[in-house]
Amino acid sequence: MQLTLAKALNEGLRAAMEKDPRVVLMGEDIGKLGGVFRVTDGLQKDFGEDRVIDTPLAESGIIGTAIGLAIRGYRPICEIQFDGFVYPAYDQIVSQLAKMHARSKGSVAMPVVIRIPYGGGIGAVEHHSESPEAYFVHTAGLKVVSPSNPADAYFMIQQAIASNDPVIFFEPKRRYWEKAEVDTEATPDSLWRSRIVRPGTALTLLAYGPMVRTCLDAAAAAEEEGRQLEVVDLRTLSPLDFETIRESVRRTRRAVVVHEAPRSIGLGAELAARLSEELYYEMEAPVLRVTGFDIPYPPSRVEEEYLPDLDRVLHAVDRSLAY
Repeated sequence: MQLTLAKALNEGLRAAMEKDPRVVLMGEDIGKLGGVFRVTDGLQKDFGEDRVIDTPLAESGIIGTAIGLAIRGYRPICEIQFDGFVYPAYDQIVSQLAKMHARSKGSVAMPVVIRIPYGGGIGAVEHHSESPEAYFVHTAGLKVVSPSNPADAYFMIQQAIASNDPVIFFEPKRRYWEKAEVDTEATPDSLWRSRIVRPGTALTLLAYGPMVRTCLDAAAAAEEEGRQLEVVDLRTLSPLDFETIRESVRRTRRAVVVHEAPRSIGLGAELAARLSEELYYEMEAPVLRVTGFDIPYPPSRVEEEYLPDLDRVLHAVDRSLAY
């Protein structure tokens, strides 16, 4: 059936709640309102206020409560309303959630999912369009994933909920309304595997979340000029499925990493470093990055100048192929 990414998440949450009564949802305005983006629409009506909980505006309290619920055997799913609102919860996530399993010598599981709509492109105000994934990828003890399409959203949210480790689940908000076919009876890929979404031979584009669509559009444009670009949807940011990345870049001998987050110390830097370490003598060009800039996210009227787009990606492709 055809679903938007937001509706696919809704159906995935519903399926998880029907399967396991220990699954509870927590967040600001997720109950009666159904969330700012309506991802939880109808769930409180069907599952009750004890399982779909409207919380106070207190992100640290939301995560702290979820940690306590997890210790007691529940599987809480927390919604952070917007990406820039996660910082009040950062101490709880890094100091407690990420460390509890190791602190207890493995005796305490932390099956907590933190849903974070992230990225720009929706004309929002400050603190509503950031890409803070690097903070969490850098934190040992957390798993970090990001779907780019409705089918992955449907299955990945259920897989994240089933995991006994804490999962930071980044949702590309600019893609919430894009539709695609979702076969709910299909066998999903592993949550921790990347996927080649378009095969090619000339160069590998590495992307995740909102930038996968941008890279697919770039590959389609490049094909008109006879260039076959391979597009890899990372899907999992931590643990990084480097095997799939390595195999792709070993074939194409060139790589461009694309993400919305600022350039310095971002995921692109990590990918460039690891590819250089392992494939230095096999590559025909250095790894290039197309990213946001090292500034606070700009006002919405100029955000299109900040976000990686088709032209910037194709310019990086041209640079790489010119080596």
